[in-house]
Amino acid sequence: IMVLPRDGLKDGAGKPLAYDHVYYVGEQDFYIPRDADGNFKTYESAGDGYEDMLAVMKTLTPTHEVFNGAVGALTGDNAMTAKVGETVLIVHSQANRDTRPHLIGGHGDHVWAQRASSATRRRSISKPGTWRGGSAGRGRSTPSC
Repeated sequence: IMVLPRDGLKDGAGKPLAYDHVYYVGEQDFYIPRDADGNFKTYESAGDGYEDMLAVMKTLTPTHEVFNGAVGALTGDNAMTAKVGETVLIVHSQANRDTRPHLIGGHGDHVWAQRASSATRRRSISKPGTWRGGSAGRGRSTPSC
């Protein structure tokens, strides 16, 4: 969860940041046990498969990785869009590891590693393609060829 500071996000100089759109990207890993033939197992209840699920989780190799809970959740009619010159705040969450978002046609001009706070006035950083899980970022759409 991300709670924005009461007085809004600020850049490294303490100036308020504005954005035209806010998008949430939740990245989830699922660990589904398989049977001896490689088929996914089913259980009467979640508790019945607990031991098998823990065994799969201990491998740290998810069987499924999705954004916003479902395959294709951020494509088609649900795609995150912005017009040239608009700014977008992307709130990202991933509980287990870092991530590498790639903004097509734009760049992240303000990215806060781990937390953004008006009280701490952390300097914003810009490292395209490297937003650690739990980071906050704002990107500006720029013209592309």
